[in-house]
Amino acid sequence: MPQRRTAIKDLRQNRTRHLHNMQIKTDLKKCVKQFTAAAGGKKAEAADLLKEIYKKFDKAAKRGIMHKKTAARRKSGFAKLLAAK
Repeated sequence: MPQRRTAIKDLRQNRTRHLHNMQIKTDLKKCVKQFTAAAGGKKAEAADLLKEIYKKFDKAAKRGIMHKKTAARRKSGFAKLLAAK
């Protein structure tokens, strides 16, 4: 456990940031799951979900939760998945 006030505050901030980042990642994973389920069936629904996935990946990359090239690679993969079906 940290002793200094600044270290205690840093720990508190890190916990808050960690929870916020985990919430964003969890939401993104749920959206991806919905998309992969819809990609097998309804193409119109999957296209709408793809737009939502794009937004979430872009926002995660912008906030530094994931690298921008990682987000771009995954977006590309999901677009290919939709085009293949």
